[in-house]
Amino acid sequence: MARSVREAPRGVSAPIYLDYQATTPVAPEAAAAMRRWIETGFGNPHSPHRLGREAAAAIDVARGQVASALGASGGNLYFTSGATEAANWALKGAAARLVPGRRRIVTLATEHAAVLDTVEWLGTQGYEIDILPVGSDGLVDLNLLATRVDARTGLVAAMLVNNEIGVIQPIAQISQIARRAGALLFCDAVQGLGRVPLPPGACDMVAISAHKIYGPKGVGALWVGDGVALDPLLHGGGQEGGIRSGTLSPALCVGFGEAARVIVAREQQDRAHLESLWSKARSMLGDLWTLNGSADQRYRGNLNMRSGGVDAARLISELRRIAFSAGSACASGSGRPSHVLAALGLDQGEARSSIRLGFGRYTTQDELAEALTLIEDAAARQRGLAA
Repeated sequence: MARSVREAPRGVSAPIYLDYQATTPVAPEAAAAMRRWIETGFGNPHSPHRLGREAAAAIDVARGQVASALGASGGNLYFTSGATEAANWALKGAAARLVPGRRRIVTLATEHAAVLDTVEWLGTQGYEIDILPVGSDGLVDLNLLATRVDARTGLVAAMLVNNEIGVIQPIAQISQIARRAGALLFCDAVQGLGRVPLPPGACDMVAISAHKIYGPKGVGALWVGDGVALDPLLHGGGQEGGIRSGTLSPALCVGFGEAARVIVAREQQDRAHLESLWSKARSMLGDLWTLNGSADQRYRGNLNMRSGGVDAARLISELRRIAFSAGSACASGSGRPSHVLAALGLDQGEARSSIRLGFGRYTTQDELAEALTLIEDAAARQRGLAA
């Protein structure tokens, strides 16, 4: 059964949440699983006494659940504070081990800021950086990639599902190009975990996050393949495998594990629900709206569209009952324009007229239809004023 994201006070219309790429509601199963570890199972999982050992055992179960959802075979999964830490650790930790002559890093212009900003920083540390453009569909040109990933390249970074436009990059083919050059492949799979499978054995490092799959905020993970060595990012007690320091939260790890278990169990059900929501949204938003990015190579829970004469920021301000985005929440918080929409070739006006609607497990058909009606009515008023 679907449930409302939040019950509204009597006489007040319930909010409609359409920002699932920014974060997802916590699944009731995950919230219930966390409760014990908040209230009574508060032991430090790195302590040798009974409370500590019980917490450590619960974290190990969660580690297996998350690894299973990722489809990981072998390797090691390390819990982190989130995907931003995981991406920083993967890129900086792997770069530190690159040998002279292979200190070139190749990535895509549409990557998350956690990747692009980290790569930019590495460029100030003596690494050669190459940021490749994408087509108007948001996809990398594999022929171009093959020419730019050469014998000097030690590391390639490519996102599975884009957080702003939902486009799915061809990770299997990207992996083949990286492997032929002897380079490592890092993948940000935050938006794809449990929804879009990673090709088996394609990646050397993968970053994921709990709060994008109906788990709690404040916990993520980095999966590292067998034979891949990383320098630590955080120094201290080395609690995670001797290479990631900091006391783990049993509650957050257990919540992540349970959310991962549920997303695997509900994979077919969730996919069918998203397909029906996608079809409704595409039919209700008519010819005056243009899809940003590929329509085929796309995760169906992300609908990023633009309409001439519409100002997305004004639309969001007017429709306060509806939670949706003009781009990624991360970019909005920093005040940056969307680098992803710019990479598609959109001009400033087209980018300003773009909205991102994210829906998921708890979105109902009725609330989506109501939200789309309100959005289109407000957009039509804007177009009328612009005419």
